Amino acid sequence: MGLDFSVVPDYMDTILLGILWTLAITLVAAVISVFGGVFFALTELYAHWFFKYPIKAFAFIFMGTPLLLQLFFLYFGLGLIGIPLSPFVAGIIGLGLFYSVYNSELIQTAMITVDNGQTEGARSLGLSKIQTIHNVILPQAVRKVIPPMGNNLIMLMKDSALVSAIGVTELIHASELAIGETFRPFEFYIAAGVCYYIINLFMEAGLRKVERKVQVTK
Repeated sequence: MGLDFSVVPDYMDTILLGILWTLAITLVAAVISVFGGVFFALTELYAHWFFKYPIKAFAFIFMGTPLLLQLFFLYFGLGLIGIPLSPFVAGIIGLGLFYSVYNSELIQTAMITVDNGQTEGARSLGLSKIQTIHNVILPQAVRKVIPPMGNNLIMLMKDSALVSAIGVTELIHASELAIGETFRPFEFYIAAGVCYYIINLFMEAGLRKVERKVQVTK
C-alpha cells in the first residue's frame, strides 16, 4: 500500500488547529523560559544563599530528569495531591521551567564574562549594585546569549510535541486524531514534519533579524 496524500486536505482543519496550539504553547513557554532564565541566573549569582541553593537544587533536578517525566509529574502527580492543572497549563509550565534552567546557564556564563572594569566603573559613578546589574551587566549578557537562546527556543518548539502525551491537541496529537480515523500514519506524520520545518524556518528568520538588530545597536 503506497502513500496517499489525498486524505490530508480533508483534515486540514484539525492540522491547522494543532499548529495554532503548537504556536501558542511555544510562545507562552518561551516567554516563561526567558524571564525565568533571567530570574534564576540573577538568583544564583547574586542572591543570599537561603534563596540561591533551592534554585540550584531545582536546576539540578530539571537538568537531570527527562522533560517527559516532568510533564507527567506536573499533570498527573500534582493532580494526585490536589493541585489539578489543565494539560495546556501543565505543558507550558513544564516546557517553560525546563528551558528556563538552560537559559539560566547561558545567561550566567555571559554575565560572568562581562569585563570587571565596567562593573567597577559603574560603581565609581555612583550606581548601586542593582543599577549596575540592570544597566551595565545584564544588557551586555543578553546580547551575547541571543544566538544560543534562539537555538533553545527552536528546540522548545520541537519539544512542544511532548505535550501530546498529556492530551494537548498540538500538531502531533492532531495528526494522531486524523490517523485514528484514516489509518494513514505516514501521510499525516510527514505532513506534521513539513509543518514543523516551515515553523522552524520562520523562527530562524525572525531570530536572525533580532541578532542583526542587536549587533547594529551595540
